[in-house]
Amino acid sequence: MVDVVVLFFLLGVLARLAGSDLRLPEALYETLSIYLLLAIGLKGGVELSRQPVAALAPQVLACVALGFVIPFVLYPVLRALRLAAVDAASLAAHYGSVSVVTFAVAVAALAREGIAHEPHAALWVAVMEAPGIVAGILLARLGGRVGAAASAAGTPWLALAHEVLFGKSVLLLLGGLVIGAVAGEAGTRPIEAVFVHPFKGVLALFLLELGLVAGGRLTEVRRFGAAVLVVGLAAPPLLALAGLAVGVALGLSTGGVALLATLAASASYIAAPTAMRVAVPQANAALSITAALGITFPFNLVVGIPLYVALARAVTS
Repeated sequence: MVDVVVLFFLLGVLARLAGSDLRLPEALYETLSIYLLLAIGLKGGVELSRQPVAALAPQVLACVALGFVIPFVLYPVLRALRLAAVDAASLAAHYGSVSVVTFAVAVAALAREGIAHEPHAALWVAVMEAPGIVAGILLARLGGRVGAAASAAGTPWLALAHEVLFGKSVLLLLGGLVIGAVAGEAGTRPIEAVFVHPFKGVLALFLLELGLVAGGRLTEVRRFGAAVLVVGLAAPPLLALAGLAVGVALGLSTGGVALLATLAASASYIAAPTAMRVAVPQANAALSITAALGITFPFNLVVGIPLYVALARAVTS
C-alpha cells in the first residue's frame, strides 16, 4: 500500500496537471519547511545525545565521502549526454547533495512498515548537504567553462560557504540537531506535542505543495529533451546501489541501509540551487530543478523508496 503522504503529493501533481486553482499560501509553505527541518533535526539530536560521538565518526566520514564522490561519477555521464560542462557540473552537484523531504518520507515509510533504523540518521542528512555542492563547483572550475569574468575573479568561496552553512535548510537542520543533543529527551519532552506528534500531518501538507510545484515542472521535460529524463529516472536507482554498499560496509541496520540508499538516490532542490547560483551563475538552473524536483523527486516517492527498502531487506537478511 502506498504511504498516505505520497498520496498527498500525487494529489498536488494531479491538481496542477488538471489546471486547478489550488494553491498553498507562500507563508504557509515557508512555515511548513521550517517546521520539518527543525523537527527532523530535533529528533536526530535527541538520539545523538545518547550516542558516543567517537563511534559515529566512521559513519560521518563515509557519508561525506559518498556525497563528494557522486558528482565525479555522474559528471562524465552527463557530458556524454551532450550537456554543457557547467550544466553537467551543476546537475551533478544537485545529485551529490540530498533531499531532506525525501529522507522524511523514507523515515515515515520505515515507521509504517515497522522497520527500525539508526535514530541519529538525521546527522547523515546534515553532513551530506555540502560535499556534493563543493564537488560540483570544483568540476565547473576544472571544466574551464565558467566564463572569463568568473575565472578571473575566482569562485566566491566565502559567499558560498555562507550560503551552504547558513542557508535555511542546513542551519535549521544543524540547529535542531544541536538543540536536541544539548536538551536531550527530558529537555525536549515539553515540545513533543508540537514537533513529534503532528510531524506526518505537516509532511502531508508540505508534499501537497511540492506536488503542485513538481506538476508544473513536468511540462518542462520536453524543453530539455531526453537527457534530463534519462538522468532523472536512471540516476536514482544506480546511486542507491552505492548507498546500499556503503550502508552494508558500515554494518547499518536494514532501515539504516535503506535510508542511506535513499539519501544517495535523492537530489537537492533547496540547498544546491542556491549554492550553485552563487558559484556557477552561468549554469542553467531550470535544467537542474526540473531533473531534481520534476523527475527524480516523484520517482523516489512513488517507486524509489519502496524499491530501496526492498533491496535493503534483501542485502541485510
